[in-house]
Amino acid sequence: MSDPIGPAARGVAAMVGACVIWGLSSIYYKALDDVPAPEVLAHRAIWSVVFFLGVLAVQGRLGVLRALLADRAVGVVALAAIAISTNWGLFIFAVQSGRALEGSLGYYVFPLLAVLLGVGLYRERLSGLQVAAVALAALAVLVLTLGLGTAPWIALALAGTFACYGIAKRRVAAGPVVSVTAEVVLMAPLALAWLAGVHLAGWQVLPGAEPAAFGRLPRETALLVAAGPITATPLILFSYASKRIGFATQGLVQYLNPTLQFAVAVALFGEVFTPWHALAFPMIWLALALYSFSAWRRDRAARAARLAAVAR
Repeated sequence: MSDPIGPAARGVAAMVGACVIWGLSSIYYKALDDVPAPEVLAHRAIWSVVFFLGVLAVQGRLGVLRALLADRAVGVVALAAIAISTNWGLFIFAVQSGRALEGSLGYYVFPLLAVLLGVGLYRERLSGLQVAAVALAALAVLVLTLGLGTAPWIALALAGTFACYGIAKRRVAAGPVVSVTAEVVLMAPLALAWLAGVHLAGWQVLPGAEPAAFGRLPRETALLVAAGPITATPLILFSYASKRIGFATQGLVQYLNPTLQFAVAVALFGEVFTPWHALAFPMIWLALALYSFSAWRRDRAARAARLAAVAR
């Protein structure tokens, strides 16, 4: 029987699902406002390990994970773990400190920063539209810096750490689920050490917060355990989608993530959207439109070239 939906449509649906979960995840982290961000991050790593190991056990791929952790590439995996754990921690801090709007800006800026890194590290050539997109994004950041009196450091740090994570991932041959499992496995000892300090030694990062919430506060305990599936599910959906849709389509759909973050920050959290934001964000959106059109055109040209080669 033929598939009435088709693999491409299923891939787009999976990508949309992943981006919706990522885009709405700020609601989840806001619900943990009383728990210090480092503690939330530690639980995210630990419960992600539990969830991912269960997934790989069901799939019969624990041996692939062991091989990756024993391989020389484990150093690159460790660098990826540092980058993504820093990114996760910054995002949690941004949401809990009332800067979710700035966090959304970081994920808008990321693909344009990745383009610049591609030029610097891999000597990739930019099209005229891509140069215009990067310049427009830089101008938007400058507008925000001058208008608000300070650079959007959280946004830039989120974009930078995620771009570094992407560079490290390019050097790891394993698939996304296995490689992310390896990353959180490497994070787990530090996460456990931190939680031991919180629960046994009374470490407290922020006065007035609720440290050592796990096992003491039922609502917070349930939410912290949920960090595992909330982290793992979109990554599994992303892995499924990436095998079925093209890079240009992936790139376009992924903008749903920061757009939902933006909407939640303004409409649900009530964060202030200043005239400077009203000027800078449309500049970023236009830059992304230029970049996406350039990527789509390049992807279409590459497919046409492949078809021509097959026809010959």
